[in-house]
Amino acid sequence: MARNRYDVDEVLEDSFDVNQLKRLGRYIIPHKNKMIGVIVLLLSSSALTMMTPIFFQRIMDYYIPAKDMKMIAFMAFLTLAVSSYYAIAMRYKIRIMSEIGQNIIHSIRTDIFNHLQELPFSYYDDRPHGKIQVRVVNYVNSLSDLLSNGIVNTITDLCNLLFILLFMLICDARLTLVCLCGLPMLAGVIVFIKRRQRRAWQIQSNKQSNLNAYIAESINGIRVTQSFVRERENNNIFNNLSGSYRKAWMRAVKFNFTMGPSVDIISAITTSFVYVLGIRWILAPDSTLTVGVLIAFTSYIGRFWAPINTLAGFYNSLLTAISYLERIFETIDEPVLVKDAENAGIMPPIQGDVEFRDVCFSYEEGHRILDHINFTAKKGETYAFVGPTGAGKTTIVNLISRFYNVDSGQILIDGTDISTVTIRSLRTQMGVMMQDSFIFSGTIMDNIRYGNRDATDEQVVAAAKTVCAHEFISQMENGYYTEVNERGSRLSAGQRQLISFARALLADPKILILDEATSSIDTETEILLQKGLNKLLKGRTSFIIAHRLSTIKNADCIMYIDHGGIVERGTHEELLKQRGAYYDLYISQFDFLNQNEASTAGN
Repeated sequence: MARNRYDVDEVLEDSFDVNQLKRLGRYIIPHKNKMIGVIVLLLSSSALTMMTPIFFQRIMDYYIPAKDMKMIAFMAFLTLAVSSYYAIAMRYKIRIMSEIGQNIIHSIRTDIFNHLQELPFSYYDDRPHGKIQVRVVNYVNSLSDLLSNGIVNTITDLCNLLFILLFMLICDARLTLVCLCGLPMLAGVIVFIKRRQRRAWQIQSNKQSNLNAYIAESINGIRVTQSFVRERENNNIFNNLSGSYRKAWMRAVKFNFTMGPSVDIISAITTSFVYVLGIRWILAPDSTLTVGVLIAFTSYIGRFWAPINTLAGFYNSLLTAISYLERIFETIDEPVLVKDAENAGIMPPIQGDVEFRDVCFSYEEGHRILDHINFTAKKGETYAFVGPTGAGKTTIVNLISRFYNVDSGQILIDGTDISTVTIRSLRTQMGVMMQDSFIFSGTIMDNIRYGNRDATDEQVVAAAKTVCAHEFISQMENGYYTEVNERGSRLSAGQRQLISFARALLADPKILILDEATSSIDTETEILLQKGLNKLLKGRTSFIIAHRLSTIKNADCIMYIDHGGIVERGTHEELLKQRGAYYDLYISQFDFLNQNEASTAGN
């Protein structure tokens, strides 16, 4: 049972764990030297720009009344030089910080993707794949601005505030206090929207995740959608999800846009008071405040509130990023349930003896799928599993490859408990073909070679010939170098299975697992394939799941699985003589085929 669907929101975190920001800091530390260099450059340029209002004050109060054109020109030159230095510093900062930000994003995305490669099947069974994808792509991308600009801008703007405050105090302490009166009002706005804003972005990320999950599901199921004429219903579902996302986004940005205007309004109010009080103090008898000082101070006011506005923007970006960081690190922290034991060894070269010793397994606690399974498979022999859908056949073969951990009991290969060896050393000696014949985008040659990256072209062709895939591949426009789409949409179901079969065989495994390997292959091809399989299976321990009993009649042992256990076991002839569950299955299938043949003949 999935933890959530595309129309079910993920659980919201009530409070943010500050350790998430510390973890983000670990990605930043490797770039600290470059960031420090950028900060020093920006602080030096900002400190110099603080002098320009002083230049104008000197011009207004001294050089214009004295008509000293040389000093006016010199001050203009200094202003131009400072502005040029600031422009060069900003250009350098943008280039370096963009590079650092993208490198950090690359590192985060690499970590989350690498972790996804290690997570067991159960993780992907439990959630829509679109909700996983959105974390790797969209959520990580959303950190770009925070990492590229936000951190450095915040540090430099905080330092700039101190510089500006110092220059404002030098100009006039009274006007500085008037300006600072706006800060308590801004603090009140921040306190009011903080929790609401974070919750709004959490909800928005949920709605984005839901929308992405449904889009991914719809694309994967587009053939079914069009076959059953479900376009109108799907459009309605999409519009509802998209509408929820739009509504959540508008609510979130409403809080974001509250900060900027609030800063502007408070800045305008304090500036008005500075002008009113400043002019009044200038006109007062024995005033020490001059017009030049007031002009310089009002210039500093703009500079004072500009970094506060930037900090408010950083605060918005931080709250937005926090909602995404929670999901990103939640994925990275997802426990790898199937992993190497602490002192895991290397699996020795497999001979092929496999033993299930009192194995129990369940996907969900309290719902046991396999109940005390016991059997021994000898090397070089073929074992088949049959039984009703959901009986646990695929589960058994998945446990051999250790795609899941058993609840209790042991699975031994050549006497070695597979839980005590590394997963890589175990799986590299196995060939697995699952029910889902997944084809990757690329050439047919690359898809077959996926089972053995070191295989030569001749070995690929030989594997294809063994499974009767060579003929149809050769007839394609570019043969083995024909490009196929993701999931092999250009290929028939049977062709996809044959290519997947060749991929598994190319690994030259000692243990071969075939899960419904011939379910989509026509009867004529199956007869040809069986000849190749007889050669291939020789000397390998093979486990086959098949509903078409004709493909397993020659198996050394057939096990009928039902109700979580092995109901019957034996050869084809032995099981028919028992006239039990296998006999009933065989007869029902035989009767079904006879009815189809009679119906075809009648037509």
